[in-house]
Amino acid sequence: MLDVPLIIGEGDRPATGAGTFERRNPVTGEVATRAAAATAEDARAACDAAAAAFPAWSKLGPNARRTILLKAADALAAKAPEFIRLMAEEIGATAGWAGFNVHLAAGMLREAAAATTQTTGEVIPSDKPGCLAMSIRAPVGVVLGMAPWNAPVILGVRALALPLACGNTVVLKASETCPGTHSLIAQALREGGVPPGVVNVVTHAAEDAPAVVEAMIAHKAVRRVNFTGSTPVGRIIAMHAAKHLKPVLLELGGKAPMIVLEDADLEEAVKAAAFGAFMNQGQICMSTERLVVVESVADEFARRFAEFVATLPVGDPRTGTVFLGSVVDEVSARKVEALIEDAVGKGATQLGGGPRKGTIMPASILDRVTPDMAIYAEESFGPVVAMIRVKDAEEAVRVANDTEYGLSAAIFTKDVARGLALAQRIESGICHVNGPTVHDEAQMPFGGVKASGYGRFGGRAGIAEFTELRWITVETQPGQYPFPPAAKAPPPATPGAH
Repeated sequence: MLDVPLIIGEGDRPATGAGTFERRNPVTGEVATRAAAATAEDARAACDAAAAAFPAWSKLGPNARRTILLKAADALAAKAPEFIRLMAEEIGATAGWAGFNVHLAAGMLREAAAATTQTTGEVIPSDKPGCLAMSIRAPVGVVLGMAPWNAPVILGVRALALPLACGNTVVLKASETCPGTHSLIAQALREGGVPPGVVNVVTHAAEDAPAVVEAMIAHKAVRRVNFTGSTPVGRIIAMHAAKHLKPVLLELGGKAPMIVLEDADLEEAVKAAAFGAFMNQGQICMSTERLVVVESVADEFARRFAEFVATLPVGDPRTGTVFLGSVVDEVSARKVEALIEDAVGKGATQLGGGPRKGTIMPASILDRVTPDMAIYAEESFGPVVAMIRVKDAEEAVRVANDTEYGLSAAIFTKDVARGLALAQRIESGICHVNGPTVHDEAQMPFGGVKASGYGRFGGRAGIAEFTELRWITVETQPGQYPFPPAAKAPPPATPGAH
């Protein structure tokens, strides 16, 4: 069992009142971590520490910040075995998923390091004679980042990497589901040379979340908020931020469609569907939740897909040899079962699947899903995918857009021009032609539309989220003002005159 303290300012500390909470291994039920249960007072102290560290960090030259972030990336990568162990114990993740988390997160830190010299402005032509006008991007202050449990290293690092590169300091609110994993990120950053107070980590019990989060959003030093998680919680975060007129970046739920047209390469489509639907047990915001398949190839696609998925190994993630491990908890497992039962009871055909062993569930495919089934619209966030049959591409686009969500999507067709044209009609922040719905790279503008949130992580778009755009002018000629002819400026004072 790992004990996880709060990381605030100069060092580690217990919560006020020494309160703690436990996170249990979803497979074994054993205590995985015992973490400090922060109070609102602790949350405000973390924001104070970040505010105190901001002046020095924001004034540090870009290449100095770059050097620290690169060292932090190396330190994070070196901790891969610890992350793999912690992710298995806290969330039931497979070694493959945990290892990929560390790999991509280290890349995000390196990309952020490169961005330190990319927070550029521009000179803007002015109509005013002798006026040099420019825009600059400046760090905003303290950034509050809130990361979820499902891709904890990727999303924990994403919540702080670009903010740090832009000269901000950060308070990371760890998920109560993986406090040890999120705390380990901060430890890697400290080993990389990030000064005290620049990154602070607050862990809290689930019942204390509302008070802790509200205290941090309300703190006067917090100037930006970013949250990755469910749409219902995202709405609450947005309302709190709105009360204080604070910009917020939200990456929320998804119901990603993957369209398979009649001319698709079915072998490639099957591989992409299996990866997109069942990587990390379907617990990814971009997970393929809906397979929208043209009727003329639906039978063949369903046959191939079911046969391929049946070969994916399922079991205890601690063995290191499985593709599907544990879902995060019993509640998630029961939710997936209920969605399957509802769909089958209303006429869907279940391909594969079977009884679960605790929180370890085999992959299920539900064919012939219709709008009256709960799984048609509801995010499952588990190892089940809905297959919806359509007559042609036009109906496929309509079905793909028939959701409140709009994060990721995919289209499979051998006609790339057709795929690109259809991609532009899909209501999503991300769309891939002939690739899976699950795809992330640090330099890309990642984010969604509709109920999947707003704002963009990554690349130049991310820099814009975590900086303030300012207009500055310098006058190089005497001022010309529309004063009356008799008006004169007072003469300069004579030195020594009284």
